Amino acid sequence: MKLGIVGLPNVGKSTLFNAITKAGAQAANYPFCTIEPNTGIVPVPDSRLDVLAKMYDPKKVTPATIEFVDIAGLVKGASKGEGLGNKFLSHIREVDAIVHVVRCFEDENIIHVDGSVDPSRDIDVIQLELIFADLETLSRRVDKARKLVKNGDKKVTEQAELGTRLITHLEAGNPARTFPMTDSEKEIVNEWFLLTDKPVIYAANIADSDIGEGMDDLPYVKEVFAIAKQEGSQVFTVSAQIEEEIAMMEAEEKEEFLSELGLGQSGLDRLIGACYTLLGLISFLTSGSDECRAWTIVRGTKAPQAAGKIHTDFERGFIRAEVVAFDDLTSLGSMAACRERGLVRSEGKEYVMKDGDIVLFRFNV
Repeated sequence: MKLGIVGLPNVGKSTLFNAITKAGAQAANYPFCTIEPNTGIVPVPDSRLDVLAKMYDPKKVTPATIEFVDIAGLVKGASKGEGLGNKFLSHIREVDAIVHVVRCFEDENIIHVDGSVDPSRDIDVIQLELIFADLETLSRRVDKARKLVKNGDKKVTEQAELGTRLITHLEAGNPARTFPMTDSEKEIVNEWFLLTDKPVIYAANIADSDIGEGMDDLPYVKEVFAIAKQEGSQVFTVSAQIEEEIAMMEAEEKEEFLSELGLGQSGLDRLIGACYTLLGLISFLTSGSDECRAWTIVRGTKAPQAAGKIHTDFERGFIRAEVVAFDDLTSLGSMAACRERGLVRSEGKEYVMKDGDIVLFRFNV
């Protein structure tokens, strides 16, 4: 999973990236200090892996991972090349989802590119630039399809009609992700790789003094929640500055600090949770003395396709999946004990994987 962190200059984008990846990306109080995108890969926190590691004492423990890309600040006119815009837009095209950092704090020492803090306006600036870029892409697609319509190709006719309707939707200032589509239309739109079709998680970046109970009810943050609700996006409230401090702490100190702030989880944990919810992701686990590992799949994935995440041969030669629930394995202490109790299920090709399934795949190639 690859997430692109975007936002206007000086909204706390690179500070948040530093915090969640500990990558030390440059963060400075002037626009465009990030030019080439910084990337960092972080493990997905999963306490179930810790439990399995104690049980099996494996040679290796491998969590699922997420790649974060810190994309330089976008500005008004980016779709026309302003402020290195075209380059940045191409970086956004490569990610699975967008983390849009929105400034929700006042600080006279940190310059705002538009002179004042206004979350709704800032979100509109970014969204409109992505819409303009998509309109350019769609116009080319529709023109090409219309030229081929005279050949009587039914698919091309459908593309031209769908593209025209979508252009009208975008011209009204709406992102492609809010355009009502059938499953077959969604397949066509997916092939167009539109920027505004990507799922979005808004990171409402607040002052460190505002962290704690009631932070979701701050006026600026409520603006972000209202916009997200309209388009079916996710929001998490965060102080990038606090997250940078947390990133430097040891596990025990971090837990104590979060508790003092009245937070159950760090911003990174909440961001990853929002990503999984938004993208409809779950994890299954494999365990043994060699390795305990978490694997990320889309909710609704069947057993053979889940096996294919491990190796294509597993999917090609799939025979069955031996599945046990995490709670059953941990309460009884071993696969052997679970087998004795009849808790290890033998599942076939139609089995739909569940979050936390511990699986042993049987295959023959």
